[in-house]
Amino acid sequence: MAHIIVVGNEKGGSGKSTVSMHVSVALARMGLRVGAMDLDVRQLSFGRYIENRANWTGRAGLSLPGPRYMPLPDPKVFDLPEGPQLHDARMAAALEELAPECDFVVIDCPGSHTRYSQFAHSVADTLITPINDSFIDFDLLARTDPETGKVLAPSIYSEMVWKARQVRAQAGLKPLNWVVLRNRMGTTAMHNKRKVGDALEELSRRIGFRLAPGFSERVIFRELFPKGLTLLDLADAGGESMTMSHVAARQELRELMKILELPDLTVNV
Repeated sequence: MAHIIVVGNEKGGSGKSTVSMHVSVALARMGLRVGAMDLDVRQLSFGRYIENRANWTGRAGLSLPGPRYMPLPDPKVFDLPEGPQLHDARMAAALEELAPECDFVVIDCPGSHTRYSQFAHSVADTLITPINDSFIDFDLLARTDPETGKVLAPSIYSEMVWKARQVRAQAGLKPLNWVVLRNRMGTTAMHNKRKVGDALEELSRRIGFRLAPGFSERVIFRELFPKGLTLLDLADAGGESMTMSHVAARQELRELMKILELPDLTVNV
């Protein structure tokens, strides 16, 4: 069965779809069989990213490694009323078809609490939680004292992850590998950056996740989406000269793939 990587939190705009696409393409470029699912049934940003890739490479006459996308099956297939049972059945059916054919499955979750997201977190082997480097996003993980900055208690998303860990333990599965990415870290506001970092370090020890630097804020990520490309495709796609910013971004991706500590994987991207 595939190793399941879930990219999730309960806040939009943190870079989940960008992380999902780059991780899945990095794995595919290593010669691994990669499946992909997008649980944001309204926006489908990850799914659209993969669709853009297929369309653009087809027009350009290129063949680039990438994930196999699996949409959730039509609800009409199931004789179930709208609700949790139907959502669970759709998720289970998609995974049952995809996972046996793949080495890894990357699942992109919506920026809100849904039954689909809850299901995905309960089956995740590796959980990647991108957050923007601010106390606004930090509040998703834990509440802090406004005067001292000390962590007071885990917040709503951390509680959901805790419940997912309990489900895994009850099923006799390996412990969840949880990695929190500090995305879009800027070079300004160093005092606030340090305070966020200190709070995250304290919280990581309390609730058990590993911290990793994510992707810096770069225009290139927004420019790649319409063609469905990633930083790893620029040399093969042509028409886009590599800049120092691109090289730095590729190094960020390499470091991320190493930090994830995925099983049986030699990082070479």
